[in-house]
Amino acid sequence: MTELNLDEDKIKQLFKTALVEVIQEQKEVFSDLLAEIIQDIALERAIKEGEDTAPVSREAIFKILGNKG
Repeated sequence: MTELNLDEDKIKQLFKTALVEVIQEQKEVFSDLLAEIIQDIALERAIKEGEDTAPVSREAIFKILGNKG
């Protein structure tokens, strides 16, 4: 078996190159993944923001949603 002797900088460069290739070859998959990450972050922020606000009744929410449709 052949022994590999790679320094840390070489490994980092190889990893970066491989990552760029994956992103370029799988643009749609990467784009979907990135969109999902952004949605998760936005949901987390909305939940945290909601924890600091006063509760709202179910009826009030549906009244607002009904007016937007």
